[in-house]
Amino acid sequence: MTQEAKAIWFRPPTVAELNATRPGTMMEHLGIEYTACGPDSLEARMPVDARTRQPYGLLHGGASLVLAETLGSYGAALTVDPARLLVVGQEINANHLRPVKHGYVTGTARPIQLGSRSQVWSVEIRDDRGRLVCVSRLTIAVLERGARPGPP
Repeated sequence: MTQEAKAIWFRPPTVAELNATRPGTMMEHLGIEYTACGPDSLEARMPVDARTRQPYGLLHGGASLVLAETLGSYGAALTVDPARLLVVGQEINANHLRPVKHGYVTGTARPIQLGSRSQVWSVEIRDDRGRLVCVSRLTIAVLERGARPGPP
């Protein structure tokens, strides 16, 4: 029996709304574009090209982390009331499992825990053939608007 995913969004976004946030950001610079928004997941793809490769011609691990952080952070932001709360990244880790030389990689982010003060997100990044390239986990702090993140 398949269990349908419960929608987690404060207000469900459209892919067009998600992509409207790209101009002037690292997402635009690296060619990251949102491709899907499910009831409990966000998906985006990123080209493996001169912007995202390291000197050996492989997808740069840092580029994979940018994709993961983009998906997890924006996913977290979409689950809270933006008039009252904001989210900030606290920690990210990744395991790079397979090299990629060309094409696109696609990341899918899903929450592991949606708490009132912190969230944990899992991101899987796959190549054009659906092979797992990277797994990442992102911890997000949920703050009240007006609260100052970090030291004064």
